[in-house]
Amino acid sequence: MWLARVRVNIISLKDRTDTPPFCAPTVTGKYTILNDTPRKPVPFPTKKQILDFIKDAPGQVGKREIARAFALKGPAKIQLKKVLKELELDGKLGRGRQRSLATPDTLPDVTVLEITGIDTDGELLARPLSWQGKDQPPKIYVSQSGGRAAYGLRDRVLCRMRKISAKEYEAQVIRQISEAPSRVLGIYQDGGEGGRLVPTDRRAKSEFIIARENAMDAESGELVLCEPLPGRVFGLKPAKVVERLGDTNQPKAVSLVCIHAHDIPTEFTEEAVAQAENAKAVPLGKRVDLRNIPLVTIDGADARDFDDAVFAEPDSDPKNTGGWHIIVAIADVSHYVRAGDDLDRCAYERGNSVYFPDRVVPMLPEALSNGWCSLVPHEDRGCVAVHMWIDADGHLLRHKFVRGLMRSHARFTYEQVQMARDGQTDETTAPLMDTVINPLYGAFESFLRYREERHVLELDVPERKMSFDENGKVASIDKRERLDSHKLIEEFMITANVAAAEALEAKRQPCMYRVHDAPGLDKMEALRQFLGSLDIKLAKGQSPSPKIFNRILKQVEDTDQNTMVNTVVLRSQSQAEYNPENIGHFGLALHRYAHFTSPIRRYSDLLVHRALIRGYGLGEGGLEEGGRDFADMGEHLSKTERRAAAAERDAMDRYTTLFLADRVGASFGARINGVTRFGLFVTLDETGADGLVPIRSLPQDYYDHDEQLHMLVGKRGGFTFRLGQRVEAKLVEADTITGGMVFQLVLSPEDVAKAAKLGRGGNDKRGPRKGHRKTPKHKRRSR
Repeated sequence: MWLARVRVNIISLKDRTDTPPFCAPTVTGKYTILNDTPRKPVPFPTKKQILDFIKDAPGQVGKREIARAFALKGPAKIQLKKVLKELELDGKLGRGRQRSLATPDTLPDVTVLEITGIDTDGELLARPLSWQGKDQPPKIYVSQSGGRAAYGLRDRVLCRMRKISAKEYEAQVIRQISEAPSRVLGIYQDGGEGGRLVPTDRRAKSEFIIARENAMDAESGELVLCEPLPGRVFGLKPAKVVERLGDTNQPKAVSLVCIHAHDIPTEFTEEAVAQAENAKAVPLGKRVDLRNIPLVTIDGADARDFDDAVFAEPDSDPKNTGGWHIIVAIADVSHYVRAGDDLDRCAYERGNSVYFPDRVVPMLPEALSNGWCSLVPHEDRGCVAVHMWIDADGHLLRHKFVRGLMRSHARFTYEQVQMARDGQTDETTAPLMDTVINPLYGAFESFLRYREERHVLELDVPERKMSFDENGKVASIDKRERLDSHKLIEEFMITANVAAAEALEAKRQPCMYRVHDAPGLDKMEALRQFLGSLDIKLAKGQSPSPKIFNRILKQVEDTDQNTMVNTVVLRSQSQAEYNPENIGHFGLALHRYAHFTSPIRRYSDLLVHRALIRGYGLGEGGLEEGGRDFADMGEHLSKTERRAAAAERDAMDRYTTLFLADRVGASFGARINGVTRFGLFVTLDETGADGLVPIRSLPQDYYDHDEQLHMLVGKRGGFTFRLGQRVEAKLVEADTITGGMVFQLVLSPEDVAKAAKLGRGGNDKRGPRKGHRKTPKHKRRSR
C-alpha cells in the first residue's frame, strides 16, 4: 500500500484545547492525506478530483484508498460509493483486478503490446495493440531481462504491466504472441464484392483478395498498405487495408512507394517540430568569431541545405614552404539537438537523410535542416570548425577544433566553381578568384599528391542523374558528371574527417569510426580466378591492398574489359560501416577515419561533434556520460544507412521503368552486369537502366552457370554469355507497378541460324541418356 499516515505539526498535550487538534495535511503529489480528525468537515471531492487521483496513482486504487486520500468518513463514504457508480455508468471508470478502479485510458494488468522501436537510451518501446483512450497512449518501456531474444519492430507480445506514472508503464514480457505481421504495399483494384491488391514488390508471388469491409473505402488504382489475414489454404490469400497512401498517378508516387516499402520514417513528433520551429540564432558568446574569414559553400545546383564551408590560404610558416592553412566549418547541429530530447530521438530513429530523385526525407525538420543549421550566405551561423595545416604534398601536420560563429561569403555550385577555374568567371566568382577559389585549388593539388602516394582505391563506377519536367515526370536520365570541383570538396572533407578521428583519440573520447575492412580471402580467391580467365595475374594468397587493385584497373583502362573488371572488383570489397572499434578504412587507405562533416544528414557525425565538444570543453551540447553504448549505435546507424541506400536504388529503378515504359519493343546497346543460373542482368548504355534477360529467352541450349567466371556456357551450341559482354537488348516488358523490366537479346543472323538448328535437334551429339528411351524430336524440351 502506497499510502501512509504521516503526523506533522503535532501539538503537545499541554497546548491542547477542549477540541481535538487539527493536524496539517501531508501532500503526496497533488493529493492531500489527513492523519487525524479535522477540526471541520472536509469538502467532498469533485468527480474530476477523484478521476485525477485514480489516473495518477502508481498502484491499484479502490474505494478504501480514495476515502483515505480525501479523509472521507461515515456518510461521505456512502456518497463516494454512489459517485463511483455514476462514473462507471458514464463510462469514465472501469473495474480492474480485485475490483480495483481504473480510468478508460488505464491499461489492464496484462495486455497485448506491439513493439514500436527503441529510444536513444536503448530502451525497447511499445504501444497497446488496442487503444481506446482519446489521447495518445502512454509510453511503455518493455523489459528485456531474463535472457529473452531481442524483439523486432511490430512484434506482438503479451505483457504484465506496472504503472510508473500517469503517462508511463513498465512491461514485463510473458510470452511472444507473433512476429511482426508482414505488411504488403500495393495497388488496390476494385471488384464486384471487394477488391484485389497487386503488390508493388516484384518478389511478391501473388496478389491478395480484400473483402469490402476490409478495404477502408479505398478507390481503384490507389496505393495502399495492407496486412495479410489468416485463412484460405487455396486460392488468393485475404488481406486488409491498414493505410491509404493516395493516387498512384501523382508524380511523387514512386518515392512514396519506396518510403513505405523500406520503412523509412517520415513523420516528426509534434514536440520535435515545435522544438525546431522555436529555435533561434546562435549568439557569439564565447565562440570564436570567424565572420571575417571568406568561407564559402560549394554544393550541387539543387541543394537546399549547406552544412559545410571551406577556406584555404598559403601557410605563412617559413618552415612549411608550399604548405596550406585550411578551414572546414560545419553547421553546429549539436547546439540545437541535445541528447535525449525529442529532436534527438527522431534523428536517431532515422539515422540519416534519404535522398530520392524528386524529394528528400530529412533527418531533421526543415526549420533546422534548411534554416538555422544551413550555412546560407551572408547570415550568421553557429559552426564547429577545424583549422588544418598541410604540407606541399598534402600530409596533415596539425589541426585545431573551435566552436565559432561564421558568415558564408558566397554559395557556389560545383559547375560554377569549375567554370571559374577554367577561365569563365561570373559576377559572383570573379571577385573571389584570387582570395578564395585559386587557393582552394592550390590546396587540392597538394591533396592529390597525398592521395596518389597512399594509393586510394580508384573505382570507375558511373552514377545516374535524373531531371524532371514541370509536371514531375522524368525528362532525362544522364550520367552524373564528376568535376575537379567535386573532388576538391571530397578531399577537404576527407582530411577534416581524419582530423576529427585523430582529435578524439588524443582527447581520449569515444569515437564513431567509419571503418572499411579489407576483402576476405574467399572473395580474393574468386577474384583471382576470374581475372585469370582474362589473362590478368593476381598472385594466390596475396594480401589485398588498394595499390594492387589500382594496378589491375589500370591494365583494363580504355578497353572493353574496363566496366566488367571495375564491377567485379567493386563486388569483391567489404561493406563500410560505423563502429567504435577502429580497423582503418581500406578503400581510402587511411589508418583512422570518422564522419564529421554532415551532422545535418548523418547522426554519426552528430555523435562525433558531441564528443569533440566534450573533449575540447567547447560548451553545452557535448557527449553525455553514461549514454547509450556506441557499439549498439554503430550497428543501428549502419542498418539505417543500408536501408536508405536500398530505398534510393529502388526509386531510381522505378523512375527509370516509368521513363522507358512507352519504349517497349525498342532495342538498346547494353552490357551484361550480372550472370545467374536463371538468366542475365543487363545495363543499358543510354540510361543505366537494369533489367533481366530470362534464361528461357536465350538461344535454345543447355546452359552451365560458372559462378567463379561469371558465365553462362551452352553445352551444345557453344553460346557463351559473360559479365561485361556487350549486347543488344530489346525491351519486352516494363512493369510500372513493381519497377521491373524484362529484356530479350537481339541476336545476329548467324546466331539466329545456329539457334534454329539447335532447336531442331542439330549438333546434339550426346544421344539419349543411359537407361532412358529416346524422346521424339518434336517432344524434346530445350532451355
